[in-house]
Amino acid sequence: MTQTLALTRAQLQTFLDGDFGPLGGDFTVDRAEMDGLTLRLKSSDKFLRPGNTISGPAMFALADVAVYLAILSRIGMAPLTVTTSCSIDFMRKPEAGRDVLAHTRILKLGRTLAIGDALLFMDGLDAPVARANMTYSIPPDFKRA
Repeated sequence: MTQTLALTRAQLQTFLDGDFGPLGGDFTVDRAEMDGLTLRLKSSDKFLRPGNTISGPAMFALADVAVYLAILSRIGMAPLTVTTSCSIDFMRKPEAGRDVLAHTRILKLGRTLAIGDALLFMDGLDAPVARANMTYSIPPDFKRA
């Protein structure tokens, strides 16, 4: 039996644009498939820190939103799914003026717990700039799509 996503790329983008306030406009869902999701943080000077590099909080937000959306793409609209744990490694200095992409995987998708990871890359470059492992709590009363 072929599995399908509960939410499409377009539905996830609409959710971002409508329910994330000003933050939603900073992201674009490039890809949503059963094997993962790719989320783009659009280049902006507001994400820079001294040294002309993308800030850690901006990269954390990208990883967090990307894995969150990857989970929702699989289970359906459960906006009260929340981050319970995160570990992020910053590996290289991300350059200003380039979008940052988060490529995600869902490693475990249980009834009330989901675990995923994200590799972050500068657009057009092969070496990752950061890696994050994320755990989320799914509301226990949520009925999956």
